[in-house]
Amino acid sequence: MWKSLWRSRDRFSLQEFKYQINELQKIKVVDKLNRESIFNILQSIVEIVTYGDRHDPSIFECFMEYQILAEFLRLLKIGRNSRIEAYVLHYLSIMIQNMESDHAIYYCFSNDYINNIILHPYEFDVGDLAPYYVSFLRTVSGKVNRDTICLLVKVQDDIVVSFPLYTAALKFARHEEKMIQIAVRALTLNIYNVSDDMVYAFVTTPPVSEYFSDLVLDLRQQCFSLDILVNAIKDNFTHMMWKELLLETDKFIDDLYYCKDIIRVGDFRLSTLMIHDLLGLLIIPVLLPSLQSYHTNDLQISSLSSLYIFSHLIQIFDVKEVVDSVAVALLYPYTALSIGKDGGSIGRENNINLFLEHLNEFGERLTSISTTESGITDRVNGECLSRHSAECTSSSSHASNLKLDGGQSKSGGILSLIFSENNTLLLASLIFLIILSESKELDDSLASMMGLSQRKIVMEQMASHSQLSHAMDGNIFMKHIPKILNSVLKFLVSQTACAALTQWTTGWVLRKLLVFQDNKLTVQDLDLFNMSYEKSCERLLNEVKCCWFDYIPVTLKNEWERCMAVLDESSKSKDPSLALTTALNRHIPDGDISSSLAWERMVETVKVFVLHHLIKAFVYKGRFPENPLLNLRNSLMNTPEETQGMDVRSVNFGSEPSLGIPCKISFSEGKDREVYLTPMAKGISGKLVLVEKIPHQTRRVVIAVAPLVGLNPIVDKKHQTWLHLRVRDHQPELEGSKTGRYKCIISDDHVVDRRWTLGFSSKEACDAAQLLILKEISKQRSRVESLLAPLLRCSAESLLSNGGGDSNPACVV
Repeated sequence: MWKSLWRSRDRFSLQEFKYQINELQKIKVVDKLNRESIFNILQSIVEIVTYGDRHDPSIFECFMEYQILAEFLRLLKIGRNSRIEAYVLHYLSIMIQNMESDHAIYYCFSNDYINNIILHPYEFDVGDLAPYYVSFLRTVSGKVNRDTICLLVKVQDDIVVSFPLYTAALKFARHEEKMIQIAVRALTLNIYNVSDDMVYAFVTTPPVSEYFSDLVLDLRQQCFSLDILVNAIKDNFTHMMWKELLLETDKFIDDLYYCKDIIRVGDFRLSTLMIHDLLGLLIIPVLLPSLQSYHTNDLQISSLSSLYIFSHLIQIFDVKEVVDSVAVALLYPYTALSIGKDGGSIGRENNINLFLEHLNEFGERLTSISTTESGITDRVNGECLSRHSAECTSSSSHASNLKLDGGQSKSGGILSLIFSENNTLLLASLIFLIILSESKELDDSLASMMGLSQRKIVMEQMASHSQLSHAMDGNIFMKHIPKILNSVLKFLVSQTACAALTQWTTGWVLRKLLVFQDNKLTVQDLDLFNMSYEKSCERLLNEVKCCWFDYIPVTLKNEWERCMAVLDESSKSKDPSLALTTALNRHIPDGDISSSLAWERMVETVKVFVLHHLIKAFVYKGRFPENPLLNLRNSLMNTPEETQGMDVRSVNFGSEPSLGIPCKISFSEGKDREVYLTPMAKGISGKLVLVEKIPHQTRRVVIAVAPLVGLNPIVDKKHQTWLHLRVRDHQPELEGSKTGRYKCIISDDHVVDRRWTLGFSSKEACDAAQLLILKEISKQRSRVESLLAPLLRCSAESLLSNGGGDSNPACVV
């Protein structure tokens, strides 16, 4: 009986809930003495309410009867400056987040409890209240739907005049803490996705709608910051600047994706507003002018930065209005030029008329927007921006002054960037044009005008249409492809031995152009490429004489697959920052350098060779060859070459090999050790082993092992019984990115190679040891050369002779 009297209360019972409510109502002041007990009461109430919402309706009826939300609000009012606000908001967030029934959510949003909690005058400058407050707002937004959103807004005459949840969140949109920014963006998207017409009208009406223009103005400021970094890297590359550029780019891309999410909500007002702000505040006044050299203004950034930013923007914004608008503004000068040059061509006139229809549509998109001097968007009068857009897209008088001499635009436009002497601009321009032309949202007729689209079926269908019977003759860039190809090939030939990342990017562009050109090259272009190919072969042969030749086959095997992945990469996933890597190239010298530097040089050389080999096969065969080293591991394991009495792969510290040439070595000052030197090679593997006899025993043990390749044995000129060896200590990383994306930062910190000096009993013994080491190294090199021979023998003639009927000189025009 006594046990039943002392039985503890059920912590999830209605009785316990009423007890906790009673304790909460007794609180008249909040101070340090009772703050901890208040936290416990709030925690218990939230736990019981969550349980009751799912299992016991009577608990939630009690929750409504005692108006617990009013008690939470009362605590906020009496707890000013007591640091209790964060805990109240925290427990409210937990409670609302865990509510599942629509009835419970509907009640919580009723009677203005939530709005009053939102509008409570918090002091955000004190403590860390802001994260709790924004988290609470985000939690509430996650429970909003078409049935409950009306409970959080104030309406007059069917117009929303107040929406505390939304407007309170926007105050933190530019908060310095990234997590708060993310929470605000998640909240706004939650609200936009409710699809309430009155709410859409509220958020797209000034002054609330200034949030969207502020977003784009932030993007514009980021463009200026990126411009500073891009130009700094171009002039003087440093590791820190490159890292900063990538961080700034990631932030810019995140913001672009958020703008895209807003557009993709599906409401016409939201999407139109966002697109207009992007065009009117960023694309037209800031980005496009830098691609038209005849047009300058105070907002202009460098052409390289504009191309870099545009490429990211087109990749992310698969939005037809944005993509088509960029294409129209980009192509208009050349189209107007075509009118002046060939006004009598019916096919060309029809093509121009179609283009001008696009231009009119482009202008109509901007008629409701203009930019004031303060940068605030005014959607009443669109004349200012319309005039500005006309300037940026160029008038007929501007275009008529453009003169193309041999396919090169010298007065302005993107062709002037392509044919400039700046190789970085060349790559960036072509990457941008390819990304733009392959965008799925680009209008088919605009794609045909550019002449860089692979949508051949669509273009052929368009060409059969009466209005576009000569569309293929009217494209803008296709007629310049031969000269562009020549510029790309010259750039490829001019690269240094250690420019693999840039060459792979150039190879990707080259392959795209070859597809557009149906793999046709002039004889001069073929000679140019063959010259570059032969240089890559020579550099690879030179590496066979250097200290990493034993790793060349496995590096070739890995890089082959990665290079093919890069060349097959879609423009949608292409990283535009790779165009900037021309600024990162540095020449790693030949001769006496550290093994870590030599490793980097060897890998770069292999990458360049693989690229040239694949491109050459693509030119002559129209496809990439299979990797000839896929079964490299098996071929090495089955090699017939053997060493005397020991498998070189099994040699390690502690094993007991046979003795070799006796000598002495000192690993510490004044402590010579008598050892036996044994060089051994099997296939492309090789090691130098130092063996020591254990005193007073017959056993012998390996005390040191070094790679055979890289030893570079040299007899000391003054002490001809001494043999100097350099031990390759650098540990290469064979496993890299399987997608072909590589870190383009080359560290300045390199491993210092160890130096061994061996002392022999006589000059003859020293010479014999040197010859034995060189002999084993030669065996390794012979095996590597035999593996590489089929690749190095591959020439244009062998490709043609082995190609059958589909390989013919048709690739030459």
